[in-house]
Amino acid sequence: MANLTNSQPTQQEIQQLIGHLNNNQLAETERQAKNLISKHANVFILHHILSLALDGQQKFTESVISYKNALKLQPNTPDLLFNLGIALTHIQQLDEAIATYKKAIQLKPDFFEAYGNLGTVLQGQGQLNAAIESYQKGLKINPQDARGYFNLGTALRDNGALSDAVNSYKKAIELFPNYTDAHNNLGETLRDLGDMDAAVKSYQNALALNPQHPNANYNMAEFLYLAKKYDAAIPYFEASQLDDWQERKLYCLYKAEKFDAFKINRDALIQTSKHTSPFLATLSTHYSINFNEPDPYNFCKNGLDFVYRKSIPELVDTNLLQALLNDINNADIAERKQGRLTNGQQSAGNLFKRHEASFQTLASLIKKEFLAYQNHFSDADCELIQSFPDELEFTSSWYVKMQQGGHLSAHIHEIGWISGAVYLAMPSANGLEGAFEYGTHGDDYPIKQLENHAKFPVKQIIPNVGDIVLFPSSLFHRTIPFNSVDKRICIAFDLKPATQNSPNKKSKNSY
Repeated sequence: MANLTNSQPTQQEIQQLIGHLNNNQLAETERQAKNLISKHANVFILHHILSLALDGQQKFTESVISYKNALKLQPNTPDLLFNLGIALTHIQQLDEAIATYKKAIQLKPDFFEAYGNLGTVLQGQGQLNAAIESYQKGLKINPQDARGYFNLGTALRDNGALSDAVNSYKKAIELFPNYTDAHNNLGETLRDLGDMDAAVKSYQNALALNPQHPNANYNMAEFLYLAKKYDAAIPYFEASQLDDWQERKLYCLYKAEKFDAFKINRDALIQTSKHTSPFLATLSTHYSINFNEPDPYNFCKNGLDFVYRKSIPELVDTNLLQALLNDINNADIAERKQGRLTNGQQSAGNLFKRHEASFQTLASLIKKEFLAYQNHFSDADCELIQSFPDELEFTSSWYVKMQQGGHLSAHIHEIGWISGAVYLAMPSANGLEGAFEYGTHGDDYPIKQLENHAKFPVKQIIPNVGDIVLFPSSLFHRTIPFNSVDKRICIAFDLKPATQNSPNKKSKNSY
């Protein structure tokens, strides 16, 4: 009987297998490789070729097994470890992917691609400082890596280092002038810095390179509708097909007071989608009140009844409160320009992706309150609760510091599910000064007749230090101006269902 462990395939069989792989005949490559492995179990190249064929078919769970079988035969193969790290990332085994990339780097210290991919996984886990360090190490090895500068820019931006992110994106473009994603992301970061002229130029550069670029079209549309050029914005939203582009189109129609077109498009969208868009809920509720019609959208029809307030004991006169205030005042976090904010500052980046222990602790406390929120309203017959996500992610989190005369005009958080704020410092109360106000009207939405204004109810909460307020992201909300010399400091956030990147979602990194 033949010894399957030590027997070898013929050179012709191996060459035939390689030919199938090179010709992208992946299913046939997989079939023949498995057949040969059944006869020659310990031949490294067979496992390697099988791994590549499985990867090419996006059979990542199987390819992980195959790569590991190959590595049992040749454990110190950096390129194989690199490919294994990619496959592990695809199946969300991120801790193992990190360890695998680190082993590849240990074996091959100049492996700049492994540093880049390691940085991407670390960034996805919120380890921004470690991700930045990994990107920088890769770029030190290969300073001509445009993709490395792009990825570094995304991490710096997440970390609130906007000016450094701008420089990193510019370096990527210098190395690769046709880097469309870098032009677009540069525009987004310049927008965050408040330089809209330069931001628009970057979007235009991206669209000149690729007129169909989803993100650049979306960002151009967003600029145009903020400039109240609603008709001009719609074609860009339609070209983007990105995220909430249909709701944004409805917004443009409504703000342009094209009510008939709005209703036709709203009703069509409602019929073809689940009632899980807070933005569409805002628009549909406003239209229904405006025109005295029943609201057909059941995300959360009576949003004012779903506002939740509670004191977090861990924040009342505690070390955590002092640590949060200290990190807000002293951490190196850039400011983000916010046109709705008067006499105040808003942080850039995503606080809950930063490394400071205070922000990480607060994020954990807030997630517990989200579960309490869900339990509190568990009997509600609306998609806000019935489709409440099992896994949650902070799409954004930022601090807002206001001085005397500070206020924030009425707005919604279009990309949230549940929005909220935790209050760390409050000014001395004088009536409703400094209060949190919420309702169904804001953002200069058109009102059909002046007397209809009274139909849009509002309520107020005067928070105490340590309070958390949670509310459906579909509600308008604002801060009422205050005259006290005391500061008003809160950390605000949006939380929504966890999602994976897909072709119609904004992606962050290049691989």
